[in-house]
Amino acid sequence: MTVRFLKSAKPDSAQQQSSVRDRVLDMLHDIEQGGEAVALRYASELDDWHGDVVVSEDEIAAAAARLDPSVRADIEFAHANIQKFAKAQRATLLDMEIEMAPGFVAGQRSIPVVSAGCYAPGGRFSHVASALMTITTAKAAGVEFVAAASPPRGPDGIADEMVYAMHLAGAQKILCMGGVQAVAAMAFGFFDIPRADVLAGPGNAWVAEAKRQLYGRVGIDMVAGPTDSLIVADQSADPAVVAWDMVGQMEHGADSPVWLVTDSSALASGVLALVPELIATLPASNAKSATAAWENLAEIVVCDDREEMATMADRYAPEHLHVQARDLDWWLTRLRAYGSLFLGAETTVAFGDKAAGPNHVLPTSGAARYTGGLSVHKFLKTVTWQRATGEAARQVAEVTARISRLEGMEAHARTADIRLTSR
Repeated sequence: MTVRFLKSAKPDSAQQQSSVRDRVLDMLHDIEQGGEAVALRYASELDDWHGDVVVSEDEIAAAAARLDPSVRADIEFAHANIQKFAKAQRATLLDMEIEMAPGFVAGQRSIPVVSAGCYAPGGRFSHVASALMTITTAKAAGVEFVAAASPPRGPDGIADEMVYAMHLAGAQKILCMGGVQAVAAMAFGFFDIPRADVLAGPGNAWVAEAKRQLYGRVGIDMVAGPTDSLIVADQSADPAVVAWDMVGQMEHGADSPVWLVTDSSALASGVLALVPELIATLPASNAKSATAAWENLAEIVVCDDREEMATMADRYAPEHLHVQARDLDWWLTRLRAYGSLFLGAETTVAFGDKAAGPNHVLPTSGAARYTGGLSVHKFLKTVTWQRATGEAARQVAEVTARISRLEGMEAHARTADIRLTSR
C-alpha cells in the first residue's frame, strides 16, 4: 500500500500525565460516603451553584414559556427524528423461543433496565442534542425512570432550551449539577432518584473518568474521548465542502482530530489551502479551537485508489466517517470500522450531531473497531430462559453429567444425575 501524508499530526511531547483519575477517585469516595451534602458542596465549589439542584415543574414550565416558538419547534423536530429512529431500533429486538428438542424449549427476552442517568454537557457549548439523544433513546428502550443532569450556565441555572429538551425527551427528574458530582448523584441515587442501572452521555475528561470508575457497579454507554472525524473523498468532491466539513468538526475543540483520506492530490492541495482561510472567518473562540486542532492533529492522506482509501479509513476507525465519493453503495458495503457513516455530500456530520435521527453518542479514539454507538441496546438486557419436561431433559442431563465429570466438577454432575433418578 502506497500512501503519502500531505499533512501529519504533531505529537504533543510536552503533555503531562493527567491527575484526573486520582482526583475523581477521591471525589467519588467522598460523595458516596458523605451523600447529598457532599454532592451539594461540590456543586457549590465547582459549578458555582447555590440554588436548588432539582429543577421543579414550575421551573420547567417557565423555561418552555420563555423560549421562542421557533426554538421549541426545532427541538421538537430533532426529538421526533431521534425518537422515530430509536423506536425502529427497538422494534428489531424481538423476543424469541425455539424448541431445541421435543419438550425442551429455550428462549430469549430483551428487558429494559429500570433506571438510567443521562448527562448532557453544558460548558463551552450547551449540548441540547446530547440530552435528546440519550434521554429519548432510554425512553424508547422502555426504561422506567430516566434522570438527567447538566451544569448551570450562570446564575439562572440550566439553559432554558436544555431544560425544555430534557423534559420533552422524557426525563422524570432534572438536576442542575455538572461533572463528577452529577454522575455520582445519579449513580448513587441521590435527590429521590433511583440508583441508575446505566449511565449515558458525553462529557469532559472528568465525566468520562467518573463513568469509567463506576463501570461494573453500573452500566455505561462507553468511555468517550474527544470527538474525531474522517472524510473519504475522491476527485468528484468539492474542496470547499470538504474543507468546511473538516472545520465544522475541529470547532469541537483543540483535542478533536479530523482527517482527510483521498486519491486526488489536487483535492488534497485545495483543502490544505482552504482550511486556514475558512477558520479565519469563524468567531474568535471557535477559530482558536479549530486552529489548534488543525495545526496539531489534522491529517491529509493521499492514496493510490479507493481500496487503499477504505483500508486507511478502517485503520483510523473514526467516530464519524463521511464519504464524498462516487459509487456510494460500494463504500457502504466495503467500510467496516466507524461509529456513524455519512454517505454523499448531501449529508454532513452536523446532521447526525443535531437532528437527523441516528444517535450521536459514538465510539471515539479507534473504539469503532469493536463497538458501535449509543442505541436502545445499551438500555436493554438480552436474557435467556429454558423449560423442559422430564423426558426431554434426559439426554441433556446425561451429556451434562459426562461433561461435568470430564471437567472434574462432580457436584455439577450430580445435579444432572438427580434429574435422571427422580423421574
